[in-house]
Amino acid sequence: MRYAALGTPADRAEGPEKVTGVARYAADHAPPGRVHARPVPATVARGRVTAVDAQAALALPGVLDVLTPYNAPRLGPSDDPTLQVLQDTAVPHRGWYVALVIAESPEAARAGAAEVRVSYATEEHDTGLRTDHPGAYTPEEANGGHPAHREQGDPDAAFAAAPVRVDCSYTVPPLHNHPMEPHAATAEWDAGRGHLTVHDSSQGAGPVRSALASLLDLPEERITVVSEHVGGGFGSKGTPRPHVVLAAMAARHSGRPVTCALPRRQLPAAVGHRAPTLHRVRLGARPDGTLTALTHEVTTHTSRVREFVEQAAVPGRVMYAVADTRTTHRAVALDVPTPSWMRAPGEAPGMYALESAMDELADALGLDPVELRVRNEPAEEPDSGRPFSSRHLVECLREGADRFGWASLRTPRRDGPLLCGTGVAAATYPYLVAPSTARAHARPDGTYVVEVGATDIGTGARTVLAQVAADTLQVPLGAVTVAVGHTGLPPAALAGGSSGTASWGWAVHDACDALVARLARHHGPIPAAGLSASADTAQSTAQKSPYARHAFGAHFADVQVDTVTGEVRVRRLLGVFAAGRILNPVTARSQFVGAMVMGLGMALTEQSTVDPVHGDFTESDLAAYHVPVNADVPDIEAHWIDEHDKHLNPMGSKGIGEIGIVGTAAAIGNAVCHATGRRLRSLPLTPDRVLAALDV
Repeated sequence: MRYAALGTPADRAEGPEKVTGVARYAADHAPPGRVHARPVPATVARGRVTAVDAQAALALPGVLDVLTPYNAPRLGPSDDPTLQVLQDTAVPHRGWYVALVIAESPEAARAGAAEVRVSYATEEHDTGLRTDHPGAYTPEEANGGHPAHREQGDPDAAFAAAPVRVDCSYTVPPLHNHPMEPHAATAEWDAGRGHLTVHDSSQGAGPVRSALASLLDLPEERITVVSEHVGGGFGSKGTPRPHVVLAAMAARHSGRPVTCALPRRQLPAAVGHRAPTLHRVRLGARPDGTLTALTHEVTTHTSRVREFVEQAAVPGRVMYAVADTRTTHRAVALDVPTPSWMRAPGEAPGMYALESAMDELADALGLDPVELRVRNEPAEEPDSGRPFSSRHLVECLREGADRFGWASLRTPRRDGPLLCGTGVAAATYPYLVAPSTARAHARPDGTYVVEVGATDIGTGARTVLAQVAADTLQVPLGAVTVAVGHTGLPPAALAGGSSGTASWGWAVHDACDALVARLARHHGPIPAAGLSASADTAQSTAQKSPYARHAFGAHFADVQVDTVTGEVRVRRLLGVFAAGRILNPVTARSQFVGAMVMGLGMALTEQSTVDPVHGDFTESDLAAYHVPVNADVPDIEAHWIDEHDKHLNPMGSKGIGEIGIVGTAAAIGNAVCHATGRRLRSLPLTPDRVLAALDV
């Protein structure tokens, strides 16, 4: 009998645990004697701590101790300065942690933190990003190791000579990850064994253990990190964050288990954010729509603590056939929290600008926006010259237009005060893979256990990995159990960059393949201890591919704009994606739709601002930072092209977790322009901005 688990709509393996409350998240672990820690953030934009008065806090019932830069345990080295908490008196930005209250209960810790009095010597600060900032510089690299600057041909001369030109500026504000589960860690120090156990809300238990080992001067084998259930991250949990260091520090200092759960209002300053990006896009074309010049210049901010440069110009190196190009990034180091990963870093803001400019070019040419993109389809990756392993963007555009009814909706419509229009945008995301290891174990009862140090942050990784294992072992899906989220398991890459299934699945496939071979050599019944086989993909994944490997997609949006209130309502979103083999239609559709909803928020509701006086993010919680709710979410359809790409991994899969957000905001913005005849170039498209545009 031939079993085929991959490609089937399997339900999530851990679903019953989550919906019944059995699943335990980081802050749910309560060892005997557990206490709670509450960080105290700095209230100045830049300066130094001159004194910390903890007397009032220590006098409160239940408050046990207050750690400050003056009495906190000293930490070892780290390649991430944001983890060097309470080590000196410098305050590089508002929200930097300057004390930690340890108390018997969360309520006591919160009350104690409110009573800590911190004195500062303030310094002049600068939080204002602008393209003409005197401190702007071109870094060596942008995030992901991409060269910050790439230039081919003479784009300035080609642009000047182009018969049709657009020169547009776009703005994307700071954005916040805000996962459903705020960052939390529960740490327990066993002084007798000299062993630290940490339950952390993280996208990778292994990197957390490595960071803690260096900071606490402990061998890694004396640290166990567990991230079994994680309530989302969107990149903000992709690297160790200060809360886990504070929990471990407090546990070792106090001798009691400690939970440090960050309040949501502290997240924007403590765990990263999507940096604001200022874009200038110039496109030159012939009258038939053929692109002759493309420049995409991005200015963004980074902190003075650690450099992070959003790679927002990189999509311009992938998307369209044009010989003369410049894609470049400039950064300004400001007194702001350190930016970091947020779902589709680079691609999400970069494709908003590029795809908006493509729409403006289509208008200037009098050409259908879908047709403009099709006419500029490259035969190979423009930047590298490498052939694509697979690229079905044109098919996504064509199928999406057909499913959406694009041709019949291209005439702007009016229904009383409501203006209606449609928009399209393309999407792309790179194929990424990282070395991982896995172990497969056959039991005498005919069941199998697969162990891999992966982290399921809510994507359904456990389920898909079980499907990979079942297919390779040729057994029913119900015969396979997958263990993830523990540093005691075979080490695996972190959950990020839409690389999880490709990385972990490759290792799982190879381990199961090796187990099949071992079972074939084994004679007689399986022994009581079972039989195991392991795999390490370090050598396989290290081989440089001669192909450019990316996922692609197309987004279509139908919107209505209220001319009285300025409100934009998205009536329908449709996406079609080419992302390799879809391994589980249920979890895949969930990822595509969830990302499209996040893109809707990026387009219409989500924004943050840095207060120039106080230096903090004004919109720091969900009361002020507006993520989409049920009433905001329209009819959303996600479809895909069956793509067979033999140049990827044994499963033939590409990442799907992030491409759904890429292009959504541009499609909505293009639809608003189609409806109103007015182009808004700053996100989000809030009623005040819409009304101002309509009044022009």
